[in-house]
Amino acid sequence: MEKGINEYILSAFDIEADDIRSYSPLTLAYIGDGIFDLVIRSKVVADGNTSPAKLHKKTMQFVKAEAQSKMALALMDEFTGEETDIFKRGRNAKSYTTAKNAKTSEYRRATGFEALMGYLYLTDNFERIVELIKLGLEKIKDDPELIAHKHGNHR
Repeated sequence: MEKGINEYILSAFDIEADDIRSYSPLTLAYIGDGIFDLVIRSKVVADGNTSPAKLHKKTMQFVKAEAQSKMALALMDEFTGEETDIFKRGRNAKSYTTAKNAKTSEYRRATGFEALMGYLYLTDNFERIVELIKLGLEKIKDDPELIAHKHGNHR
């Protein structure tokens, strides 16, 4: 059986995996934020070779808390029972930081979504991560805020 990405990294550094149930939801969100960003960056780069500034601008429209919150809402019916539990743990976690440009409710949903991404990554379920992100992008593609941003008409 082929190693998952996380298992490969831990093995390369000779690190024993911890019991994932011992991780706080904010720890899951921390790693999930990076994984979500990596998937979105990979997609944006694959969509076309352009300047780093343009790549960053395209990436930011999806990795900001508001967009992650919308994606989480669009995907709620797609989550398994276990995924819903992880999302809720992340959403309900007491964070001492807030997003600069997001409502508290959006930030909390985004944290829940990131926690789910982190959980899936740490359980070496990268295929499910990509499946959810792809489906989420499809579901929010007609969002008026994202369309306005793509055309330079953002507020």
